[in-house]
Amino acid sequence: MTKSGLIEAIAERTPHISKKDTEIVVNTIFDSMAQALKQGERIEIRGFGSFQVKLREAREGRNPKTGEPVHISAKRTPFFKVGKELKEMVDDAPVPSNSGSAGGGGAV
Repeated sequence: MTKSGLIEAIAERTPHISKKDTEIVVNTIFDSMAQALKQGERIEIRGFGSFQVKLREAREGRNPKTGEPVHISAKRTPFFKVGKELKEMVDDAPVPSNSGSAGGGGAV
């Protein structure tokens, strides 16, 4: 599902709210979540999962073309941990027949 698909789905469920207002709400939620993560806060959405920032330590890597060692700086990266209810809901869903698509996960 894409962000526009999410906005569309919410707009269909809430006909009393305009699609433009729905878009503003979705963008505000995502902006607030991004700001909280930027400030190092943890976000927990009960039944869905939690988001937090993890620190990846500096390390030595290798350039895959040349094999030369490359220094990789420390960085903060967002991490999502799925909640129990969502995990169970996904596990209970019927497995789609393999119609040739190679695990194409959609973006939000």
